[in-house]
Amino acid sequence: MADMTKKERTLKAVAVLKERYPEAACSLVYDEPYQLMIAVRLSAQCTDARVNIVTKTLFQKYTSLQAFANANIAELEEIVKPCGFYHMKAKSIKEASERLLNEFNGVLPDNMDDLLTLSGIGRKTANLLLGDVYHKPAVVVDTHFIRITGRLGLTKEKEPEKVEKDLKKLLPPEESSDFCHRVVQFGRDICKARKPLCSECPLKEFCPSVSL
Repeated sequence: MADMTKKERTLKAVAVLKERYPEAACSLVYDEPYQLMIAVRLSAQCTDARVNIVTKTLFQKYTSLQAFANANIAELEEIVKPCGFYHMKAKSIKEASERLLNEFNGVLPDNMDDLLTLSGIGRKTANLLLGDVYHKPAVVVDTHFIRITGRLGLTKEKEPEKVEKDLKKLLPPEESSDFCHRVVQFGRDICKARKPLCSECPLKEFCPSVSL
């Protein structure tokens, strides 16, 4: 299948991973949209598993967006400390909460431009929120996604925004958000950074980087 086009390879990858991981979901635990925003902010340079431990305590203490906006920054820092970069993360969580209340009536925006005005929110987080909260087409580019789409020959880019642009041209819009979640799971299970398990890979028949 070496002569497959990028589009054909993309559609094949979408179908195979959909069968392998039928439940495409973010591994962060949340009830409210603003809680997902906070959890994703904490997940930078931190595992989702650790974030879920921290947010269990965090969301019990701060039970509303207003509570986060009013939070004592030192107390907030102490709780999020296990996630690393806690000064910066606590500050942006408080600021984003304040802006959501003051500018958006406490409702998470449903568009990229407004989401990017929130403290600590970049394109990766904004895309995740658009896909998971509003079920809009979104390409969430993390290290797994850059590595795997590169190995599949779908993009030569390494910069997240350029990877996002390339994959938007290839992915069916209605599949894009779920595909990103599946790629993360696939990256953890099979297509690992240092030692990809190519012999066990469900994509090996059409992956140009396969090494058996």
